[in-house]
Amino acid sequence: MPWVGWKLAVNMARAAVVVKKEGVNMKICITSEGRTLDSKVDSRFGRCQNFIFFNTDTGNFEAQENANLQFQGGAGIQSGQLVASKGVKAVLTGNIGPNAHQVLAAAGISIFTGVSGTVKEAIDGYKNGKYKPADTPNVGSKFGMPGRSI
Repeated sequence: MPWVGWKLAVNMARAAVVVKKEGVNMKICITSEGRTLDSKVDSRFGRCQNFIFFNTDTGNFEAQENANLQFQGGAGIQSGQLVASKGVKAVLTGNIGPNAHQVLAAAGISIFTGVSGTVKEAIDGYKNGKYKPADTPNVGSKFGMPGRSI
């Protein structure tokens, strides 16, 4: 009987490792001024310089330049659609306007505003529950356009 008990314990441990290893593979997006985890969080969503797509389970990330930065109109909508297409569950940014907020919320993505510091600090803050979801946009339309920034 001890052999059966030991074998069961080993199989349960293996199953626990598999569950931990697979996790939920949660992907989050952080707006960034650069392409590394040491870059500063960009205060704008729709016209941020880059998006950092970070996997909270693996620690892997992908940096993508924001091609919507130059748009005169629709940057928030286009950026929201891009982020949603990446399968993210949460967005961390400084500010977000009504159009981008609507696109992300409709896709079921949690939005966290008022985020600053480095991308790494933002990720750590998110993991530690520092931020509260934003139910509404915190800036108006066209906020990130030249002459309308902070």
